Amino acid sequence: MRGVVKMAGRGEEAAAARAYVVVMDSRSEPMMQAAAMARINEVAGGKSADRAMWALGDYHRFALGTVWGLGPLLVEACGIASRRRVLDVAAGSGNVAIRAAEAGADVTASDLTPENLAAGRREASALGLDLRWVEADAEALPFGDGEFDVVTSCLGAIFAPDHQAVADELVRVCRPGGTIGMINFTPDGLAGEFFGLVGRYAPPPPEGALPPVLWGDEGHVRELFGDRVESLRLTRGEYVERSAGGPEAYRDFFKETFGPLIGLFASLSDRPESVAALDRDLLDYAVHSNQGPPGEPAEYGYEYLMVVARKP
Repeated sequence: MRGVVKMAGRGEEAAAARAYVVVMDSRSEPMMQAAAMARINEVAGGKSADRAMWALGDYHRFALGTVWGLGPLLVEACGIASRRRVLDVAAGSGNVAIRAAEAGADVTASDLTPENLAAGRREASALGLDLRWVEADAEALPFGDGEFDVVTSCLGAIFAPDHQAVADELVRVCRPGGTIGMINFTPDGLAGEFFGLVGRYAPPPPEGALPPVLWGDEGHVRELFGDRVESLRLTRGEYVERSAGGPEAYRDFFKETFGPLIGLFASLSDRPESVAALDRDLLDYAVHSNQGPPGEPAEYGYEYLMVVARKP
């Protein structure tokens, strides 16, 4: 909320602060949360609105039910081992960071959203792991040049609007001879379709903002890193999300836990026909994208691009 206070006038500060409290209180009525989210968007904008959006729902529960299995893959691909200095950027609740700590690395997890970091701390504490958790923007990391042996991001930094700024920061904080590793959604397949669906109902992105799935385009990644890396290994893979309750439960899980979708529904609260249409489209997506056998849990295969770069 500090960012909102800095940008708003005195009266707006109080209004935005009250709105933030309403949104974050799970006991608030849905309509109250919707009005509060609209107020945050009106007053805050920029990074403060992003923080508020990602704090909605329950990101840790979402990650455990969807992408949690990707962390060990990135740790292995980057060769993370004991005593390596690792920075995980846009770490969420620690999908990669916690696995890197389990491998014996000296780990710093950074994320824009304090609520994600708090969930990560609880998860790490339950496992008896000691990590640093730092609130940070992927486009302007508060770390020194060459401070880390390995810099990672798994389906996180891709959501920052300025892709070049993110790439620049990943390279900057990585030491010479160090490794940069990412897992990114591709424009193909279900991720591209899902974000395209959501985008039809969302307001236009800020000028110059690029879509997250572009990070899954090999040419785009090569252009972002350029000649600042001496090797760049790009490998496509797929992971599967499952829903024991079928497509309808899969849609409901996203509506309950995924902050950006919760915020989108809130922003449409004064247009009930749009809310109903978005709800129908999400269920249609969950039904026709289901790859599971009849009578079995629903399955959704998402393609990703594994990026492993070596800094000269």
